Amino acid sequence: MSSSPPDPGTDRTLLDLVGPALSRLRRRTSGGRGDLTRNLVLNVVADAPGEMTVGGIAAEMGVTQPVASRTIAACIADGLMRRTASQADGRRTVVELTDAGEAERHRFASEQRETFEHITAAWDPTDRTQFAQFLIRYSQDASAWSTRQHRHGRDSANTRSED
Repeated sequence: MSSSPPDPGTDRTLLDLVGPALSRLRRRTSGGRGDLTRNLVLNVVADAPGEMTVGGIAAEMGVTQPVASRTIAACIADGLMRRTASQADGRRTVVELTDAGEAERHRFASEQRETFEHITAAWDPTDRTQFAQFLIRYSQDASAWSTRQHRHGRDSANTRSED
């Protein structure tokens, strides 16, 4: 049995559905917009390889700095995050999770796991595991891509400012 190459039109049509599917997935597996945004901010801070500033959070979230700042302020007011002086540069202010923020992050993760289990309950166990592995891989690769994009943007800006 010979396999023919995939139809590029079909692949493109399928891939065009990925973005909207990811958006629906995010909306339908959270407790609401507030929870979605809060969870995103908590994860951005927790996943950062080093210190995280308001500007860094805004860049990771793909929003303006005032939008990120309002979300961070709400998290601080709720005791989930705190502002501290940077250990690398005391003139900078960074944000970090509190113990309550870590607990909230774990609560979100448990709810999302339960939702995933309910949604995929009728799936073949192999499909469920493979999808989870691909979703995690996609997330990790998206983070690496985003880091490269930000680095490329800074390098381009530095090159332009040196001209």
